[in-house]
Amino acid sequence: MDVELVVDLSAAARTDSLGETIDYGRVARRIVEIGMGERVNLIERLAGRLAEALLQELPAEEVRVRVRKLTAPLEGLTGTPGVELIRRRK
Repeated sequence: MDVELVVDLSAAARTDSLGETIDYGRVARRIVEIGMGERVNLIERLAGRLAEALLQELPAEEVRVRVRKLTAPLEGLTGTPGVELIRRRK
């Protein structure tokens, strides 16, 4: 999984204060909690759950989540199947 957050970090850049930025450890823990939580059938569902939770819990304006299947490639196909979802604050 890959997660990108669009956040105004100008205060953190200006002050060098940990209190002005995102707690990346918290983000990582939430990703693991959600990923290991309720079983889902579709990677689309997992990506959606992650995006919605992070958008609700963090001061992000936008969340982009990429989830890839960890299965062997299908015969004749290269690459890894996956989805990418983008959610924006309303």
